[in-house]
Amino acid sequence: MTHRPRHPLRVIESRRLTLVAATPELVAADLSGRDAFAEAIGADVPENWPPELYESTAMRWSLRQLKDPAEHGWSIWYMLSKKHEPRQVMGICGFKGKPDAAGAVEIGYSVLKQFRMQGYATEAVARLVVWAFSHQNVTEVAAETLPHLKQSIRVMEKNGLSFSGPGSEHGVIRYVVKKGSF
Repeated sequence: MTHRPRHPLRVIESRRLTLVAATPELVAADLSGRDAFAEAIGADVPENWPPELYESTAMRWSLRQLKDPAEHGWSIWYMLSKKHEPRQVMGICGFKGKPDAAGAVEIGYSVLKQFRMQGYATEAVARLVVWAFSHQNVTEVAAETLPHLKQSIRVMEKNGLSFSGPGSEHGVIRYVVKKGSF
């Protein structure tokens, strides 16, 4: 079934992906279930949606975040495949919030199992790093992960992020790329 989104959406295109910025309406539809979300985003939603680390608690956090219009674009971006017809929602990529006073943002991502190890997270992160650095006030993009998550580390390294030390939580490591070195 082909779905069409109800509202105009902010999108970023890449070679194999369409990234769709979360809106309060999209996140509310996502919380309502796969059918409501598919209709709102205009794509098929696989049965194993949502991806790891983006369960209902994270969705509710995003919904609260998006009540502030200044956060739009600095939250979740849904990853839609261009190679599937109809399009499929494959995962999420996005920021934990707007730039801080120093101009830093933190990026994160999670892809459904059937779409992993195919370069989709790397492609999504690349587009969002470029998008972040297109904002004059952004000076740094960071990401955090656990040291044993080698695929996640590889996504960061392929996008120019370098190890910078311990992360914000115990056992987590941090990677950073500065504007001008990307």
